[in-house]
Amino acid sequence: MDWEASFWAALGLVLVIEGLFPFVSPAGWRRMFMQILQLRDGQIRFCALLSIVAGGLVLLLL
Repeated sequence: MDWEASFWAALGLVLVIEGLFPFVSPAGWRRMFMQILQLRDGQIRFCALLSIVAGGLVLLLL
């Protein structure tokens, strides 16, 4: 599989995973976003940084 096909496969997988929670539990998804709206910018940035580092580690391990 070339890099372009891998990119589209990864993007498709992200969209499927992102859509699962609101599909399964719309009320829970809405509550989660209400809680996220109450976080400070620094807290959101820290969570995003952890996500970036975790994703990078997964990619390095492949």
